[in-house]
Amino acid sequence: VQLQASGGGLVQPGNSLVLSCAVSGRRMYAIGWFRQAPGKEREFVAATAWSDGRSYYSNSVTGRFTISTENGKSSVYLRMIALKPEDTAVYSCAATNEYNSVYYTDQKYYAYWGQGTQVTVSS
Repeated sequence: VQLQASGGGLVQPGNSLVLSCAVSGRRMYAIGWFRQAPGKEREFVAATAWSDGRSYYSNSVTGRFTISTENGKSSVYLRMIALKPEDTAVYSCAATNEYNSVYYTDQKYYAYWGQGTQVTVSS
């Protein structure tokens, strides 16, 4: 399984950005987005699950971020609106073969990772 994230950049607070994750290889049960801000641990952002057809979000991004898929689920997008300076981080996509959705917010259950893309929210 290979993943490649793209779409990061510099945006002003309140603006929007769309991140893309290209997924290739065998089908996994879920794809997640995680982020790591400077000096902080990596945290869960969102996940889309083919095991139960649902999407999952962290409390900090619910209502502002939307995860979606296209192209037969070979592309996974993270649409981000109303961006805040605290959203500044390196965003990475990852794949898990865990069927149980209880694991989807925990990075240690994701076996495959793409490289990160930097998102900077600043005026």
